[in-house]
Amino acid sequence: MRECIDLMHRTMQAVSERRVVQPLRSVLRMPADRGMLGNMPGYLAEPECFGVKLVSLIPRNKPPQYSSHIGLVVLFEIEHGQPVALLDAAEITAIRTAAASGLATRLLARPDAGDLALLGAGEQARSHLEAMLTARALRRVRVWARDQGKAARFAEVEGARHGVRIEVSPAPREAVSGADIICTLTKAREPILMGEWLPAGAHLNVVGSSIATTAEIDTEAVVRSRFFVDCRESTVNEGGEYLRALKAGTITPEHILAEIGEVANGSKAGRESPRDVTLYKSLGIAAQDLASAHYVLEKARAAGIGQTVQF
Repeated sequence: MRECIDLMHRTMQAVSERRVVQPLRSVLRMPADRGMLGNMPGYLAEPECFGVKLVSLIPRNKPPQYSSHIGLVVLFEIEHGQPVALLDAAEITAIRTAAASGLATRLLARPDAGDLALLGAGEQARSHLEAMLTARALRRVRVWARDQGKAARFAEVEGARHGVRIEVSPAPREAVSGADIICTLTKAREPILMGEWLPAGAHLNVVGSSIATTAEIDTEAVVRSRFFVDCRESTVNEGGEYLRALKAGTITPEHILAEIGEVANGSKAGRESPRDVTLYKSLGIAAQDLASAHYVLEKARAAGIGQTVQF
C-alpha cells in the first residue's frame, strides 16, 4: 500500500500539471437500475502509455464472491499502439482508490490524527483501513455498516489481519464522535453523515458516491469543510455532494480549493489550522488506473510472472 500511495503522489501531481489526457468517463446505464458499465480512457506522459478501464458496477454483487466493480484495464504501448497488458480492474480499483485517500490523508489530516471511523464494511473499507494504517499511526478504529453482522465480521477479520482492535458502532453518529479521520465508503444514495456531527479538526475521505445523483454527506458537511478533489472536471460534472451544495446556493464554484495534486506539488495550501475540517472528494480517474497498471506490469516483468500472449 505504501508503494501505491507514493505512486498516487506522483500521478496526482501529473494530473494537476496537465501531463495526462483523460476525457470524462462515459457510463452505460442498464434498465431498471440493474447496473452500469463505465468506460475510462486516458493517456499518461510519464510513464508514457495509454489505455482504458472497462468496469461493470452491479449493485447487487456481494463480495467476496463478486466484487461490486468487475472489469479489465487494458494498457497499450505508445509507439505502435500494441496492447501490452490486461489486468484485473477490481483489484486495481480497490487498491488505487484507497491509496489516493491515503495520499489525501497524508497531506491533509492533522499530524497527530489517529482516531479512524469507517462508514461501510465492504471492499473499500478493507483497502482503506490498510491505507489509513499506512498514512497515520492509528490509536482507535471504529466501523459502522447498515448490516451490523457484516460490520462485526469486518471487525473480527480485519482486526486480526492488521493486529488492531476494531469497535463496531451502532450508528454513523456514534462512529464519527471524536474521530479525526473519517472515510465514507458506502453505496448510499442519500446522506448518511451530517455536517453537524463532524468534530473540529477532522479529515474526511468521501469515496462511495461516484455519480451526480447520489451523496454520502449532507450539504452542511460540504459547507463546513476545506474542500479538495481528485480532478476538478470530474467533480463539477459527477460530484454529487458538491453539486447538491452548489444547487442549494450554499457554496460557489470557488469552494473547490484545489486538486489534491496541487497540494502534493506545493502550489496550493492544504490544512491551514488544527481546527480545520478538511475533505477529499474521490471520484476515481483513469490516470490512477493506468499508472497502477503500468506499475504492476513493470513489477511482473521484473519478477518474470504473468502470462504472455502473442498478437
